[in-house]
Formats: sequence, C-alpha cells, structure tokens
Amino acid sequence: MNFLVIGNIIGSALCLEAALFAIPLVCALCYRESIMPFVLPAVIAAVAGSLMRVKKGEPGDMRSKEGFVSTGMTWIALSLVGMLPFIISGTLPNVCDALFETISGFTTTGSSVIKSVEDVPKGVLMWRSFMHWIGGMGILVFMSAIMRFTGGSQMNLMKAESPGPVISKLVPKAGETARVQYGIYTFMTVLTTSILLILKMPLFDAICITFGAAGTGGFGVLNSSCAAYTPAQQVVIIVAMIAFGMNFTFYFLLLVRNWKAAFGMEEIRLYLLIIVICITTITINLIHQGGFTSPTWALRDAAFHVGSIMTTTGYAIDDVNQWPRLSQGILVFLMFCGACAGSTGGGFKISRILLMARGFNRDMATHLRPDIVKKVHIDGKVVEESVMRSTGTYTFVYMAVTIISVLLISIEGKDWETTFTSVVATFNNIGPGLGEVGTVGNYAGFSNFSKLILSADMLIGRLEIFPILVLFRRSTWKKF
Repeated sequence: MNFLVIGNIIGSALCLEAALFAIPLVCALCYRESIMPFVLPAVIAAVAGSLMRVKKGEPGDMRSKEGFVSTGMTWIALSLVGMLPFIISGTLPNVCDALFETISGFTTTGSSVIKSVEDVPKGVLMWRSFMHWIGGMGILVFMSAIMRFTGGSQMNLMKAESPGPVISKLVPKAGETARVQYGIYTFMTVLTTSILLILKMPLFDAICITFGAAGTGGFGVLNSSCAAYTPAQQVVIIVAMIAFGMNFTFYFLLLVRNWKAAFGMEEIRLYLLIIVICITTITINLIHQGGFTSPTWALRDAAFHVGSIMTTTGYAIDDVNQWPRLSQGILVFLMFCGACAGSTGGGFKISRILLMARGFNRDMATHLRPDIVKKVHIDGKVVEESVMRSTGTYTFVYMAVTIISVLLISIEGKDWETTFTSVVATFNNIGPGLGEVGTVGNYAGFSNFSKLILSADMLIGRLEIFPILVLFRRSTWKKF
C-alpha cells in the first residue's frame, strides 16, 4: 500500500474543496450573510490538504488497490469538512444531521433532514446544491480533468469512482476523457440554467435547481420542491433530469457526428423505452384511479416523477403517497432500476440490467445445448467474462447490503413502507421514498443510529459498493 500516493490524492481533493467553498461564499456576500461558515472550512481544508501533500508520492505508483482506497477515503474526508458550514451556521448543529445532509449532497442523493429549507441562509443552500454538481460527475474525475497524473493513476481513480460495470474511454487518454466529460457536463449545466432564466425563474433558484438536475441530486430551495414553478419550467427540469441520466458517451458520439453509434446504443434505447412505458402506464393509472381530471396534468406529473426517480434526482411536484398503488409500485421499481452507466445518476444501472438479461438468455441457451459456446454481446461487441462475473458479484453484494440495512433500520419500529423505501432511496441515491420519507416528508424523524446507517448506504451506493467495503478488509492495508 503506497500511503504517500493516497495522502497526495486526499490532500489534493481537500485543497480543491477549499477552493470550491468560494462559490457559496460569494453567494453569502451577495445576500449579506455571514461568510464564516465557508471561510473556516476553507482554511481547515486548505491546511489539512497542504499538510497531506508535503511528501508527494509518485502518481504513477498508484495501483487499483490505491485507487479504491483513495476514492473511499477522499469522499469521507470531503464529507467531514463539507458538513462544517451546516454546523457553523447553526442550520444543523447536530453532527449526525450535518453529516447526513452533506453525504446526501455529495452523493447526489437529495435526502434531507432540514424541515424548512426556506429558513436556511442562501449561502448554505447554495453549498447544499453545489455539492450535487461536484459529486455528480465525481470529484476525482474533476481532479483528473485539471491535474496531470502519470501511469494508470487516472484510470484507476475513474474506475473506482465512476458509475457502471465498465468505464469507457472516450479518447485514448483517461485525463482527456475526464476533460471531455466535464466539458459536456458544464455546457449542459449552463444551457439548462440559461433556459430556466429565459422562462423567468429567479437566478438563485435557476442555479440551484440546475445543480440538482445536473448532478441528479434533488435538494430544492423551496419547501414544495419544484411544485411552485410554472409548467414550462417543470418541463425543462424533466428534460434536464432525463438528459443528465443518459450515458455521456452518447453525447460524445453526437459531438463527433457518429449518429449511428449514438442512437444504436442499446443502453440508451432501453433507458428511454422504460421511461416511455412507465410514463404512459402511470398517466393512465392517475386518470382512472388517481382522481386526475386533466390528462395534461396527469402526463406532466407522471413524466416529472418518472424522470426524477429513474434518474435518481428526487425532485417532486406532487405527494406520491396519495397516488394509486400501481403508480407507487412502478416508482419503487424505478428506484432499483436507476439511470445509465457513465451518467450522473445512481441506482443499479440500465447497463447491468441489460447484462443480466443477456446473461440469463445465454445461460438458458447453454442449458438447452451444452455443446455450444455463446457470448454476450452489447452494441455488437463481446462482453468479457470478467465483466459478467463482476456484475453477478455486484448484484449479490447489492442485495446483501440492502437486506442488512433494512434489518438495521427496522429497529426504529417505523412502518414497512418508510423502512424499506428509506433504505432503497438512500442506497440508490434517489432521495424521497414513501411513507414518512415521501416527497412531502424528510428523514428528520430517524434516530442518529439510523441516520449513520443511511449515510453509509448513500456513500456505498454512490461509489458502487467496493471502494467503501475494501476499507474494512485487513488485507487492503498491508504494505505489499
């Protein structure tokens, strides 16, 4: 284990976080609020980060193990410093509450323990939403875009942090891939904000809502989430959520004018197909059983919440606890389903569903004819057996973590809807669930123990299990 390299990565991330505190600090100045909630954390992050970078390790020495450990430890360190604005401002004086809110922000979950966000200082709200944007594409991917590493360091970091069973290099070098991704990410963010401003959404709201949609987070700046915005603004948010939930390889292929490959991506087609089917089904269900008298109203509500849950964003415009059971059941299915690999969304991922389905079809064929050799293909390419094995392993651990978490949260004695969906919503980085944690509720009613369990679920889910779990293996910390 090369601890110097790990320290260098964590230190660099903390220094970067110190610089990023400038965004909410400027916001606080504009609204004439105290800047101390951001100055003190920035100083702490800068000093701690600089001390950890005193002895620089050789970046080229980073192996896969160091990549996983660096990723897990970096996200924990960023969360510990990132919670300080909530504590210093008095917004969330309870450490467990502040940590929960911060991890929810960085992991783009959007689950909250704040009962009235409209009473929170604007600077803190800006930091709260900006964390979504930072964590959406990944803080280490951002570092890879602006820093020069040697050897396989960048690819090992991207493998550990980026969502999905495999990482596609858009261009030959990993660093260039990170820069392309962040270029697309930034452009789409600016475009969404600009359109919302044209539609006369207030500047502060437009920026924060865009940060949430871009990072597929879900922290709003109004107690009603997005219900108070105009239908036109809600439609833009719907499109933005769905767009940011798509694999960014799709956008790269469009940029290089490879239209056939872009629209031929099986993951994208399945993703959009599921969205269309779910919107159609829920719309019909809302009209016939949900009491919706206007088809347009039902369609907009269905599209908004399908887009929000499917992409694991978590914004809302209605109380889904009042929806028919069929519609609620579809939303729970979408919680597990998740967005595309290579996007800012969470969940199990469409690519894994596709791999599992193709793997099942392959195994059925070989059971019927043991003499044949059948490979799994995605987008016309053979999927390596190592990817199929890792997908099976991920699925097993995914279900194990879900079951264990549900059992631990059930100690609270809350109703089954609340208990089960709170775990599913946090582990899959969605935000709202059903029951007490529905679209008009929050997580404030949980004990500190449950909040820590759910916070761990958010981290494990965002980093796709292994970068956090490897921290608890004794062999991980051996020198060689």
